[in-house]
Amino acid sequence: MVTMKTLLLNRYISILLKLIVFVIIFMVIYITIPLNVPTKRVKLPKGSITNTINALKNQGFNVSFIDKYLLVLMGAPKSGEILIDKPRINRIDFLKKIIDAKGEFYRVTLIPGETKEIFFKNLEKKYGLDYQKLLSNYLEFSPYKEAGILPDTYHVPVGIDEKSLIKFLIEQSEKKYKKLALSELKRYNRDEWNIYLIVASIVQKESANIEEMPKVASVIYNRLKKGMFLQMDATLNYGIYSHTIITSDRIKKDNSPFNTYKNRGLPPYPISSVSIEAIKSAIYPAKTDFLFFVKNKNGTHDFSKTYKEHLKNIQRAKR
Repeated sequence: MVTMKTLLLNRYISILLKLIVFVIIFMVIYITIPLNVPTKRVKLPKGSITNTINALKNQGFNVSFIDKYLLVLMGAPKSGEILIDKPRINRIDFLKKIIDAKGEFYRVTLIPGETKEIFFKNLEKKYGLDYQKLLSNYLEFSPYKEAGILPDTYHVPVGIDEKSLIKFLIEQSEKKYKKLALSELKRYNRDEWNIYLIVASIVQKESANIEEMPKVASVIYNRLKKGMFLQMDATLNYGIYSHTIITSDRIKKDNSPFNTYKNRGLPPYPISSVSIEAIKSAIYPAKTDFLFFVKNKNGTHDFSKTYKEHLKNIQRAKR
């Protein structure tokens, strides 16, 4: 015979099971509901889970005490800064990202031949960094007015400030410059290296490919030796003019020291970033008597020793 006590116990068990089922259903729904992401860069403070929850609330995330207890069960959140590039994310995925975050990184890429002005503008546009701060810090810390950062892809932590970023890029580049100089020249003198960087930057901009670089370098040195004007369009692609098409009008109006149609010798400092190949070409130019070159129909250059040959190459290119 079933006693009243047994009936009450069964009833309590039934209510408890229903409650458990309800909680499970609620939690499944709760953790899978998409969470709006008000900011891509999420800052996670050091300290307790409560600190993390409060910081997320302050950044506009719709989190609650339930998320706090979920984090207690799942594991301690990391500190630092993470990137979330989606406007919405499942709550459970968001919490996992907070726990599993190992530190997000920017991929900062500088291509050979680009100027610092264009590079910094791209960093401002892509990562929200301040152009003027990047530029002023570069001018403060770099031993070279241009080409102080070696072209490469660098991985830097999200949230890095402009000063730390520039110092990191310059320090890494200086190490590589010094290693290369000691390997090729057995010394690293910055005044001497600056000359090689200037020549390399012209080579970088003027050459159609790596194979041409030593020949272009030879033309530069041959013209300098004879006291000729370099007369190279690339020297006018300095600073903000990195991608500007050089016209006869621009050549006439540009009175800067970078205009090698008006000024003898090299520009005052490099016109762009330079690759290792361009630097080696500046150090080891080809042994030629070439004084001229012009782009041909194939996109490469025809080199010549005399102006007469040069005119023929120009006519051939126009056909």
